[in-house]
Amino acid sequence: MANHKATKKDVRQAAKRRERNRYYGKTTRNAIRDLKTVEDEAQYGTDLPKVVALIDKLAKRGVIHKNKASNLKSKLARRTHAA
Repeated sequence: MANHKATKKDVRQAAKRRERNRYYGKTTRNAIRDLKTVEDEAQYGTDLPKVVALIDKLAKRGVIHKNKASNLKSKLARRTHAA
């Protein structure tokens, strides 16, 4: 365990950030999963911008890489044109 005061604080901050990042990541994954199960094309079109915004926020916060965010958004957008 850390012995310096600043190192102990850094460990606390890292744990807090890790929990927050896990929450955001899990929430976004659930939103993507729910979006993929939507059958109605109109509903998909209204939900897609919300999920894309969540993905963009993950990339902005550094939880996922910007290229991964781009790939996820691309895959979701392709589903609208596939039908």
